[in-house]
Amino acid sequence: MKKVIAIAVLFISTVGFSQIKVLETVPVEKLGRINNSFYVQKIGDEFTFFYTTVPSDEAESALKAFTFKNVDNAYQNLYAIISKGFTASPLNDVKLELPNNFVWLHYIANSDKITVQFMVSSKEAGSTNISEPLSKEQVEKLFQKS
Repeated sequence: MKKVIAIAVLFISTVGFSQIKVLETVPVEKLGRINNSFYVQKIGDEFTFFYTTVPSDEAESALKAFTFKNVDNAYQNLYAIISKGFTASPLNDVKLELPNNFVWLHYIANSDKITVQFMVSSKEAGSTNISEPLSKEQVEKLFQKS
């Protein structure tokens, strides 16, 4: 009986005062990718878009991100909004509000194709970052539609 009590005390003290705690993790899913300049990853029900900014006079290009939860199929709705913008006449910018950011979809008509840039403005910092332009084919690859 003394041995059982001693083992129980050792076990309880080991569990009660351990410094390492195992936390449940959610797997990271890598979705669409366009080189290293634009990619999407999913963690649980959150989608994060990572993009390289267009270099400005003050700074070089940097990797930035914006995140949103997939509430009411928001991920597929974003794809539909972007795709619809490629065929709109006239080309108009689309402003989206996310929990922490505003995202403008800025469409540019070049001589033979239309591209879209993500202009992301932080609600807290007030800074705006602009992504590299993406063609319709690149958007389809990013959303894994091709």
